[in-house]
Amino acid sequence: MRISNLLMPTLRETPAEAEILSHKLMLRAGLMRKLAAGIYAYMPLGLRALRKVEDIIREEMDKAGANELLMSALLPAEYFMPSGRWEVFGPEMFRLRDRHDRDFCLGPTHEEIFTSTVKNEIHSYKQLPVTLYQIGTKYRDERRPRFGALRSREFIMKDAYSFDLTEEGLDISYKKMYEAYCNIFRRLGLDFLIVDADSGAMGGSGSQEFMVKSEVGEDVIASCAACGYTANEEKAECVPDGKEFPENTKPFEKKHTPNAHTIEELTSFLGCEPYMFAKTLIYKIDGKYVAAMVRGDREVNETKLQNLLGGTGIELAEPHMVREITKAEVGFAGPIGIDIPVYADKEVMQMHGIVVGANETDMHLINVEPGRDFTPTEVADIRAIEDGDICPRCGKKISTCHGIEVGHIFKLGTKYSKALELTFPNDSGEEEPVIMGCYGIGVNRCMAAAIEQNSDDDGIIWPIPIAPYHVSVIPTNITDETIASMSEDIYNKLLESGIEALIDDRDERPGVKFKDCDLTGIPLRITVGKKAGEGIVEFKIRGEKNFEELSAADAVDKAVNYIKERIHG
Repeated sequence: MRISNLLMPTLRETPAEAEILSHKLMLRAGLMRKLAAGIYAYMPLGLRALRKVEDIIREEMDKAGANELLMSALLPAEYFMPSGRWEVFGPEMFRLRDRHDRDFCLGPTHEEIFTSTVKNEIHSYKQLPVTLYQIGTKYRDERRPRFGALRSREFIMKDAYSFDLTEEGLDISYKKMYEAYCNIFRRLGLDFLIVDADSGAMGGSGSQEFMVKSEVGEDVIASCAACGYTANEEKAECVPDGKEFPENTKPFEKKHTPNAHTIEELTSFLGCEPYMFAKTLIYKIDGKYVAAMVRGDREVNETKLQNLLGGTGIELAEPHMVREITKAEVGFAGPIGIDIPVYADKEVMQMHGIVVGANETDMHLINVEPGRDFTPTEVADIRAIEDGDICPRCGKKISTCHGIEVGHIFKLGTKYSKALELTFPNDSGEEEPVIMGCYGIGVNRCMAAAIEQNSDDDGIIWPIPIAPYHVSVIPTNITDETIASMSEDIYNKLLESGIEALIDDRDERPGVKFKDCDLTGIPLRITVGKKAGEGIVEFKIRGEKNFEELSAADAVDKAVNYIKERIHG
């Protein structure tokens, strides 16, 4: 491709809306342009990189025996009614009505659609197992789209669904997808972790996420270097840290704590440590109100609490409801005398002589004994894991880091096949629901994650397999016949060798060309300059400081070998 013919709108300044590195570089390198909040158009370089990500995904999915098809993004409401997800998705689902007043949505996910397809098109258990997948656009009306391609309202996803007759069959399908995902992310050049995860709104029994470590990742990963335990924060098991509390035989008593609404204000007022408190938070889960208790220096893991109650939506209670439930201002809730279910974290029940809210404004209770003075509705692990916590597997210390989720695999079981009555007769002639798995990859996210992991102060450093072009040939002076002729010859030889090459035939200063080449992340640069008359060019690998001088023929050979070794191995 001649850069004079290429729409490559690079920017020297970073747009104000860009928050993280990948977002900044994708805009500056001209990979994409914003149309509205969380909605982007992909420009030629960005689209080429996206297509290469898709091609790698497609090759590995096909190799694993999956069948590709393409579903509509405009989906009738009736497909979501049997599973209840027409209501569950809430405001995240883009909804619309056609001219006949029928309800539709822009597909946020396709479990129900694929399940219905198998129900309608597969008529014998002998046609199972089967795995189907598509690569297409999904739509979710995110409350706060941010970070460019990492959290957008329109995104490209590879979603796959397996259909098996037995749990053992699902295990086999799941393992195939697990191995395919490992191959995909290795080929994409991503440094990734595999973590135990929560299944969320998708349901199901087993779930693992493929995470790319990144400081800007919205997910927290807990891991143990000693035993290899790794889990998403939403799933990570927490065990009590064994902190010792002095025995307490005193009865609890009320203490005036004016304006002490927070743990920090309480510790200052009472002169003790945060772990001596148990805070009580009021939540609304599927319209019902509950209280959750954790130690004062801990945080509630809302996903764990929601899953404990089998809920589909969770949020902190409205201030007016907190006042109605506790008969006090916000910040003074406690477990004694409250008229809603109380769920306590395991650590709370190992505490003694603690401080809790008194359900009375400006008042707390001291010397409270869990189990003596109050009995929770249920005791469970409902807190968020923290750096330095005890590993639930080996007892060593947990470390935490942030990560970007690029893939997620689920064992769905029969959640959707039961709801949509996808069944086949067993050996006894009885109808049994098909057992499903679900497997997703965020295509845009993979591209953004690759940039987060591969860049420097000058721009992107693409992993070879997904670089939009592999080599940029740069003539320093297009009006010099020797330079121009040698540049054309090198460019044509690269194309003949199957290398995706650019030639920067613009009438620009060399510095401008070099900056664009580095910013857009082209892996190799061959510069044809003042030594062209001697048959010598400069060969430079993106990300390395120095270049080497080679003959034009050697530069072509080195470029061809360098690229092909890294693509084909």
